[in-house]
Parts: sequence; structure tokens; C-alpha cells
Amino acid sequence: MRTEITRRFRFEAAHRLPHVPEGHKCARLHGHSFRVAVVVAGEVDAALGWIVDYADLDRAWEPLHALLDHRYLNEVPGLDNPTSERIAALILERFSVRGARVVRVHLDETCNAGVTVYAD
Repeated sequence: MRTEITRRFRFEAAHRLPHVPEGHKCARLHGHSFRVAVVVAGEVDAALGWIVDYADLDRAWEPLHALLDHRYLNEVPGLDNPTSERIAALILERFSVRGARVVRVHLDETCNAGVTVYAD
């Protein structure tokens, strides 16, 4: 049976959006407490009873956490214009775990603003 599981992560980072109209508040340096939900899909292993161990998802997150946490995101390669859409896409592209396929990433930058990107 095809099943999806979700693992949630957090990171703190600062950024500014260089391409917004003059006077836009996001052009100024500011920070967020980002919340990430990574959704993976796969077949449930008959013997183990799961798609993948949550600990494997945690290990897959570690390099991304090191890349993003307490960073100025504009300096991260590929994030010269670090919108939430682009940050979520970077996570989707780089998150890899054996035995499951990442199907979507949801990123909240505030308690009431977030974005979801989907794998093709």
C-alpha cells in the first residue's frame, strides 16, 4: 500500500528579498523561525511495518539544517533571492532518504504564511 509520512523540522535564519519593489518591508534584513514539513511516500515494508525510519529522515535533514540554520540565506548558494518558494524548492531538491520519495515540502515562515512545493 502506498503511504505518506511527514516529518517536521525547524530552523532560524535571516534574509532580505532584493527584487521586491522599493519600500517593501521584505527588502530590509529580517529573520524568521522557519518550520518545515517534509512528506515522503513509499510502500510499507511488510517486515518492518513502515516506509522509512523517522531517524533516517532526521539524518537526511542534518545537512540541510547545517546549511540553513542561523544563516544569512542570501549567502547560501542558489538562494540569492531567498523567497519561501525558493527555500522550499531547495529543500525538496536536496532532501534525500533511502527507501522513500519526497513528494512535497511545506515551509512556514510565520504562523500565518507558508508555501508548499511538490515534486514533479
